[in-house]
Amino acid sequence: MGVLNSQLPAQTQRTSPVPAEPVTPKGRRTRDHLVNAGRNVFARVGYVEARMSDVADEAEISMGGLYRYFKNKEDLFAQVIEDLHEKLFEASASRNHSFRTSPLESLVESNRGYLSLYSENRDVMRAFIQAAHVEKRFQDFWWLMRTRHVDRFVASLERDHGITEINGAPARIATEALACMVEQSAYVWFAQEALNSGPVDLDDAARITASAWYATIFDQAKA
Repeated sequence: MGVLNSQLPAQTQRTSPVPAEPVTPKGRRTRDHLVNAGRNVFARVGYVEARMSDVADEAEISMGGLYRYFKNKEDLFAQVIEDLHEKLFEASASRNHSFRTSPLESLVESNRGYLSLYSENRDVMRAFIQAAHVEKRFQDFWWLMRTRHVDRFVASLERDHGITEINGAPARIATEALACMVEQSAYVWFAQEALNSGPVDLDDAARITASAWYATIFDQAKA
């Protein structure tokens, strides 16, 4: 989502919304198995229609066994989204290009990483947006996710380029607008791909969104 390889500021360190991880290897393996089963169910039927019994059937485990790890579907979905969020956060870091010396190439890489993983997990992300509209817990988590991305980029922009304002406004406002563009574009292009006339090429998507970031940030900053 246009974010780079900088450290996350301390004030936005993540507070996990999910239950504590089991302490034994067997417990962790079982939990991972249940999370994967839940992911399949949420991807297939969405958040609202998913039931714990569906997950138990998918995982081939008793309801009692499932409830020993997750007290309800909200807890289970929180773990599914937690795992995916961490992967999205890592995927959107630019590692092969320096934001300081090659900002456009770095933006292309970071946007492609985010969009590629989003595309691979489009069904779960569609369920997540659905959940964020009906459960405050997931609305708050959605806000946390995007705030981490925005904070990381704003910190990189100031550190590597000394930019704190864009077109007379705080750089954070422009960053939030650009993050919204990528997030909504990913939702339209991938989570709702069936509504489009055809698939969107990932390389095209990365170049177009990165170019919008670059023009807004660097062209306007110089104006």
